[in-house]
Amino acid sequence: MGCHAASWLCAPMPTATTTTGSSKFYKSTTIFCCINSPADSTHPSPSVSTGSSSRRWYNPLKKRPLDQPPEIVRHWIDSDHPFPSQETFTVVSYNILGDRNAFKHRDLYSNVPFSYMKWDHRRRVICNEIIGWNPDIVCLQEVDKYFDLVSIMEKEGYAGSYKRRTGDTVDGCAMFWKAEKFRLLEGECIEFKQYGLRDNVAQLSLFEMCEDESRKLLVGNIHVLYNPSRGDVKLGQIRFLSSRAHILSEKWGNVPVVLAGDFNSTPQSAMYQFLSSSELNIMLYDRRELSGQRNCHPAQVFDVEREISSSFILMDRFLKGCWTDEEVKVATGNADCHVVVHPLKLKSSYATVKSSTRTRGFNGEPLATSYHSKFLGTVDYLWYSDGVVPTRVLDTLPVDILRGLGGLPCREVGSDHLALVSEFAFAQGTEEGNNMTSMVLQHKNFKRGS
Repeated sequence: MGCHAASWLCAPMPTATTTTGSSKFYKSTTIFCCINSPADSTHPSPSVSTGSSSRRWYNPLKKRPLDQPPEIVRHWIDSDHPFPSQETFTVVSYNILGDRNAFKHRDLYSNVPFSYMKWDHRRRVICNEIIGWNPDIVCLQEVDKYFDLVSIMEKEGYAGSYKRRTGDTVDGCAMFWKAEKFRLLEGECIEFKQYGLRDNVAQLSLFEMCEDESRKLLVGNIHVLYNPSRGDVKLGQIRFLSSRAHILSEKWGNVPVVLAGDFNSTPQSAMYQFLSSSELNIMLYDRRELSGQRNCHPAQVFDVEREISSSFILMDRFLKGCWTDEEVKVATGNADCHVVVHPLKLKSSYATVKSSTRTRGFNGEPLATSYHSKFLGTVDYLWYSDGVVPTRVLDTLPVDILRGLGGLPCREVGSDHLALVSEFAFAQGTEEGNNMTSMVLQHKNFKRGS
């Protein structure tokens, strides 16, 4: 197809940039993906290819054969407000699907050809995805082949860190950053087991820009517990990470915070409300429903077996369990307190930079960031605090395209999750960051009223 072997991304369409005074305007940009020949997939090469010898342009009017998978096209969506020309940085959050988990839970990928599940293929595709976006900071979850990745990323100029989960599991969280752009000042690894919060782990890294030491940034990376029934543990993990991030941010002069990860909770859930509003009265909810994961079976999303699924939802409502003192303590940190809080004021970059209803839900979040035979929905986020503002995001895929794929991974996507990619701009300070966000909202409200 004109691409090097195993290249997921062709060279991006040239971006026309217009600079007026101190403002920079981004034109619409699209990333086009290549589909390799079967030979490329069957005989993977360990090398990483980042280029393309020719571009393959997508023609929406050209009909595809019925048996051909849909085209994978992801668009850059720019903020609809021009931001001052400032230092920017790009962050990726990506649950890459651990190799052991991929085969331990093979029933989740019954629609995925076996060749696409092999780590050699997925590693090559994942690395080409990441390198093709040229990010400054990369946060990965479910990593159990860290040294395979670091050998590739180091050649591309990245430094890295890794924290494996405790217990019998072998995957963990990994973070990479461009060594020529960011300098690591302090790092902290969190083992939640030490606080009675299961075997999950998280990372916190405090960076400064190499060319401007006044620009500092705290980045967190977390993979929240999956178990939908343990909303108390999920809340406890997020509460603790946020608290540690706040302490570290204050230590270095209230630097801005970006929290990336797989939060294992949907945009419609109480967990999302807790992240976005900083507090939650847990007694208003059943802990087994806090994450919203139970209502995201593909059959429900695709409006199949609606009556059956609705019956289960109604049954769950009648079977609500009470919170024990221990569960309250795990969630809030105090058995006598029913309100869980975290100290950060967070916004979601994807909810801030709006897109069309083909890819986004009512609150602006992606309709889906993960898809396998038992789940289709959004659980991944890039949260940010005052001091930085998202300038653009790489949009996710429409649900109809995902449905046509039948499940992830596929030939062009190396995981059962879609990576989230967001570019941020530093503000001059917290006050300016608030003003910039306010200007964006005012601009959007003006457009709606006109």
